Amino acid sequence: MTVPAGLRRFTRRPEPPGERCELCGEPLAPDAHRHLVDTARRSLRCACPGCHLLFTRPGAGRFRAVPDRYLHDPEFAFGEGDWAALQIPVGLAFLFRNAELDRYAVFYPSPMGATESELDPALWEELVGRTRLGALLEPDTEALLLRAERGEPTSCHLVPVDVCYELVGRMRLHWQGFDGGAEVRAALADFFAEVRRRARPLDMREVGGNG
Repeated sequence: MTVPAGLRRFTRRPEPPGERCELCGEPLAPDAHRHLVDTARRSLRCACPGCHLLFTRPGAGRFRAVPDRYLHDPEFAFGEGDWAALQIPVGLAFLFRNAELDRYAVFYPSPMGATESELDPALWEELVGRTRLGALLEPDTEALLLRAERGEPTSCHLVPVDVCYELVGRMRLHWQGFDGGAEVRAALADFFAEVRRRARPLDMREVGGNG
């Protein structure tokens, strides 16, 4: 029996709920949800493991797979005066190498989302030179995440760039008042607890003779 065209939509299987790969359309399970950086549009794309794997090789085109490594530099030394020179109003920033522009792009969270720093790029080059993580940083897909807490040394982690935007989104969602409020502080504490759990200390042998 032929189903009339007007009734076909009622006979189709319902689409499974949840997000889909933006390349092949496959449903994305929570534990298999990866990201690609679209270097042409400067945006993130959701991807399944198969499509993600296609873009892990250099020269794979406009898409670049976001890795999942987390590293910590316990020897990073950055004081309060150094942070003040960055002219960032919050104690949090992330930066990544924009391969197309061949410079670092630097952002910090605000009530409006990710705000880009307009500081002289040479100062950021000098900052990155203080950590051996800078030599390992993959362009566009990984970021250096810096956090300055009162009374504590500034921490420096190498993280996937997508988690930085996740953090900005969390903060924007919960931000209240001038300093973000209690919910933002709680979200920050949870986020960095997870980063510390996943990060391993930098093995100096990974960077060869740098430094």
